Amino acid sequence: MKNNKVKIFKLFVFILLLLILLWLTLKILPIFKDILTEEGRINFKNEIQNMGVLGIFTIIGLMIIQVFLAILPGEPVELLAGMCYGTIGGLLIIYVGSIISTSIIFLAVRKFGREFIYNFIEKEKIDKWENSKLFSNKEKLYAVLFVLFFIPGFPKDIFVYLGGLLPVEPSKFIIITSIARFPSIITSTIAGSNIVMGNWNVVIGIYVITFAISLLILGIKLRKERVN
Repeated sequence: MKNNKVKIFKLFVFILLLLILLWLTLKILPIFKDILTEEGRINFKNEIQNMGVLGIFTIIGLMIIQVFLAILPGEPVELLAGMCYGTIGGLLIIYVGSIISTSIIFLAVRKFGREFIYNFIEKEKIDKWENSKLFSNKEKLYAVLFVLFFIPGFPKDIFVYLGGLLPVEPSKFIIITSIARFPSIITSTIAGSNIVMGNWNVVIGIYVITFAISLLILGIKLRKERVN
């Protein structure tokens, strides 16, 4: 019974994704091809904003689906939010989608168990992370989760699923991971808002700095693991 519910839910997510992508393609593609021109970028932004609440809900929906389908990177959706609604507006929209999807996934894993996860992520990947040294110390779980979600560019959505298997409180998990996502989201929405203005040097600089910070944090983390 649980497996059937999970399969139906998965099918619903995929159909919803396809419908949103189809609608966005038909609506935006004609103007997206001119995104490299200043006029094209302004038209693109205006087109999304003219959708009103529907435009906001569309990006929130894309963010929710992206987190569910953890294999998809979140940066394109975050960039889109920044392009259409600016740094702060895009940040808030992405946060809404992120918190909703994180809450649903975490609670669904607690209710349906591992079978729910295996419908979205390979069993081998989950087993590998769950049995890694990172999560062996129960007292440091929240700190480890914060670091993993804090690193910009790190594929963190798999840990949303994994969180449901760990001995953590739902409210603390959602709050900690949401706070930790801030650097990743804000850098993408800043980049998105600068794309609209044609500030490509700023966009490149943001991602160079983000990449350097990610390498630095990972290096420190790996060094600590070797010492321990």
